[in-house]
Amino acid sequence: MIHPSAIISKKAKLDNNVSVGPFAFIGEDVSIGKGTVVGAHCLIDGRTTIGKNCQIFTGAVVGSRPQDLKYKGEKVYLEIGDENIIREYCTFNPGTKEGGKTVIGNNNLFMAYAHIAHDCVIGHHCVIANNGTCAGYVTIEDKAVIGGIVAIHQFVRIGTLSIIGGCSKVVSDIPPFSTCDGHPAAVYGLNLVGLKRHNVTKESIDQLHHAFKILFNQGLTLKHALKKAQEEVKQTKEVIYLLNFIKNSQRGIAHSCRKR
Repeated sequence: MIHPSAIISKKAKLDNNVSVGPFAFIGEDVSIGKGTVVGAHCLIDGRTTIGKNCQIFTGAVVGSRPQDLKYKGEKVYLEIGDENIIREYCTFNPGTKEGGKTVIGNNNLFMAYAHIAHDCVIGHHCVIANNGTCAGYVTIEDKAVIGGIVAIHQFVRIGTLSIIGGCSKVVSDIPPFSTCDGHPAAVYGLNLVGLKRHNVTKESIDQLHHAFKILFNQGLTLKHALKKAQEEVKQTKEVIYLLNFIKNSQRGIAHSCRKR
């Protein structure tokens, strides 16, 4: 159903069963997959592609110009996958440099007023709670949970199956499988609830415990902690992923809460 008050460019591509609510605006370079619902007063603009069966609630602004002073009208893109829920007044920006992209995976929940800035990459099955804010070039891996009013600095990576407490300020990379909180966000331990919900084996959880103790509780330099963890901890799939994530960090890893 397309409400008669909606403004939709004749060049926009809407698949079967797309619903558009009152006073919504859809620009000429927009493509929307079948079954997606666009709520009242939404603005979908720019070179934006939205997948199937998404729900976009009242007042969301998706694909408008990036909030970056360097942007001078280059061709930039926003790609959103399938089955995403975008709640009221969220804002999603495209990339900035010529050909730049912001990419959103599938099955994510963005609660009201969440902001995804230019050139971000969001994985699958993530949750960003109300007023969660991602600055430019942030990467959030699959199944991460971001609490309300969390602010994430540019270029930060959020590891898979991590959880960040509300009102945290995130300035460093957040390790996979971790629970973090604070201002700035620090590592408090493993995300045990998330690991169990996603059927990570007890053996691997035990090995992650061992690795976390070495990495965050023994006062070692990161170089020595990584070496010790590789030598002493059984290298399960999750442990290998954790250690590689830390090795590849460009912004540094969030400290242990014990260092405060």
